[in-house]
Amino acid sequence: MHHDTSCARVASAGVQSLSPRLSVIIVSYECRELLARCLEGLEAEREHIEFEVLVVDNASSDGTPAMVRERFPWCELEAGAGNLGFARANNLAIERARGQYVLLLNPDTVVRAGALRAAVDALEARPEAGMLGVKLVLPGGGLDHAAKRGFPTPLSSLYHFAGLTKLFPRSPRFSHYTAGHVDPDSEARVDAVNGAFMLVRPEALEEVGPMDEEYWLYMEDLDWCYRFWRAGWPVVYWPGTEVVHVKGGSSAHARSWRANHAFHRGMWLFYRAHYRSQRSPVVTAAVWLGVWGKLALSAARSFLVRRAAKTRA
Repeated sequence: MHHDTSCARVASAGVQSLSPRLSVIIVSYECRELLARCLEGLEAEREHIEFEVLVVDNASSDGTPAMVRERFPWCELEAGAGNLGFARANNLAIERARGQYVLLLNPDTVVRAGALRAAVDALEARPEAGMLGVKLVLPGGGLDHAAKRGFPTPLSSLYHFAGLTKLFPRSPRFSHYTAGHVDPDSEARVDAVNGAFMLVRPEALEEVGPMDEEYWLYMEDLDWCYRFWRAGWPVVYWPGTEVVHVKGGSSAHARSWRANHAFHRGMWLFYRAHYRSQRSPVVTAAVWLGVWGKLALSAARSFLVRRAAKTRA
């Protein structure tokens, strides 16, 4: 499942000239207008850098595949018969990617002029780095704090969900979950960057391998970053360019049960994969109860939000 074919291409100088400098991979689901806006921004980037765009649509019912075919015929589209999930859909595109670098990009992003070339140049200039993320900003101009993150340890998750991160936003202890101690305008090595913009070096990708498909949605990006670090490939937060991120643009604010379950299951999978062997059974039991108890509360809140919205309608 490694990215062998693409990396083999990159290894050959003769073939490299036939490959675009970058492969941009976008996984879409029920976000036609946001994706159209994203692709419009990418189309303007074609004068700055040579790249290909691979769109994998997870069986959207809103006409997304038809829109891509009609308005953006220069994109390579794969329209799935079902919702494969984020990791599996990205992996399918990674297998086909021909670029010298690979970028995972969310459909609810807008790339500003020159951002792609700037980011690729930055990663190229840091040969020790395996992955690079940029400064993500919200539509209103504020920082998307998920642009740089710490790995969710049991304690950092507890601090975050208890609200201590908001009370002490720059504390290395209480804001570890959001890497709040890292200046958003300064380059830094961080535990993780956001799946909305993950630029990857092919040599690192070949060594680390693709995303873990046991994650259906959520936490697969954190897991990937963890594995990059474990393989000796640092993850870099680089604020030298900005990308607009419409938070939750491809999912409702009140998560569906499937998405909500996937989020909490992802938390448990991450803990199980990377922390359980280092923790006592008592801590593991507490984490298990915390994760699934939080799901119960979150599901109840989402149900009430949806019911209130229906009542207003």
